[in-house]
Amino acid sequence: MIKKSTQTIASPHKLTFPQLMKWGKYPTDFLEYFTKRYGDIYTIQFPGDEPVTIVNHPQGIQDIFSAPLKAFSSDNEMFRPVMGDYSLIVLNGKAHQRQRKLIAPSFHGQRMRLYGELICELAEQMMQSWQVGQTVDITACTKETALNALLDVVFGLTGSSRSGKLRQKILEMTGMATSALFTFHLFFPVLQKDWGMFSPWGHFQKLQREVNQLLYEEINRRREDPHTERTDILSMLMAARDEDGQPMSNQELRDELITMLLGGFDTTASALSWVLYWIHQLPEIRKRLLAELDSVPDPSDFLAIAKLPYLSATCQESLRITPSIILSFVRVAEMPIQVMGHEFPVGSRFWADIYTVQRRNELYPEPEKFKPERFMERQFSPYEYLPFGGGNRLCIGNAFAKYLIKLVVFKVLSQYELALADQQTVRNIRRGPGFEPAKPIKVKVMARRQSKTKTPVLV
Repeated sequence: MIKKSTQTIASPHKLTFPQLMKWGKYPTDFLEYFTKRYGDIYTIQFPGDEPVTIVNHPQGIQDIFSAPLKAFSSDNEMFRPVMGDYSLIVLNGKAHQRQRKLIAPSFHGQRMRLYGELICELAEQMMQSWQVGQTVDITACTKETALNALLDVVFGLTGSSRSGKLRQKILEMTGMATSALFTFHLFFPVLQKDWGMFSPWGHFQKLQREVNQLLYEEINRRREDPHTERTDILSMLMAARDEDGQPMSNQELRDELITMLLGGFDTTASALSWVLYWIHQLPEIRKRLLAELDSVPDPSDFLAIAKLPYLSATCQESLRITPSIILSFVRVAEMPIQVMGHEFPVGSRFWADIYTVQRRNELYPEPEKFKPERFMERQFSPYEYLPFGGGNRLCIGNAFAKYLIKLVVFKVLSQYELALADQQTVRNIRRGPGFEPAKPIKVKVMARRQSKTKTPVLV
């Protein structure tokens, strides 16, 4: 068991301009610097904002995540202009619990098998144009696949002329909302000024209005002509009822759909890029994975594939060493609270540092080394390993994201032998709320594989 921390907390560190720039572009460097300087728990202050305490020790994270629901609210106001007033990210208390209960069934049970079929179809489409000897931009491929999966699973957009315009506008808005430049507008609301189409915020608001109009038209069309056989999340949410028998309003539907899309697209695509990078950076990992994948008796049993031990451990290790999200959502104390033996007053704000706790040497010996075996040798607590956050703010789509990553990896490795086009180590850079590879990960298609897995003959 990890030892308890006994350090004292210094006065809030007011960030300098160079530190703000590092936070904006290289947030992991920022966290490494402050952890080395201050240790397990410390407080920083952004210009014009309240101090926030960053915790990277499992004890402190447990104190926060396991506290009673009424002990904390979540301060995610920065996302309200993008996600909407009824976004699961923005809501607190009973309203937050209601939305989670309505959304959660979309990511469990038989639905996952249906999603598996779609994910594998999209993976096949992604690889359709690959040719032996060609160099492929894996980063671009995973973005397209992750976005198409979310558009189809969440919205049920099939490529009809009616949905084509909505799809295109969502693509534009997603690309802008997850850019590094746009992130500064979220952290610094003073930049949120509409100076017309040539200002980032003005351009985003125009796209947002266009998406909203098209999305509300789609919602109203489905209300007038419901199809019970549809399996997309929009249709499921429209049919869902809360404990009082009430459905979601049009605005609630809009806000939750946009939240799933913007919250899930870049994070899932980045996670998928990283795991493919690590697999092809380390030949022994790929060799062991192939041995496991080739032992699968039924390649159409997606749920069984997702439970493969070494595939699961490889994806877990990738999410440990290169998580897509590096900090949990901000928690705000609604009552006096004790964290790591320190007393904090009402209004205190906290971040759980996902990136740093997952690199603690006493938890993960040789933390910079990629070792999937860690996750086969022991089980880590949700305060030691938390790539999707935790507590009542655990990412609601985490099961879908992990499922997508595993199935795409299975399809790619089963069909192609790839090699990194550039063997140099890839560092990370901010992308939206998380981070992604600082440069495109490119691979050379070496050969097609004849997978040893066989589809059972039905008799």
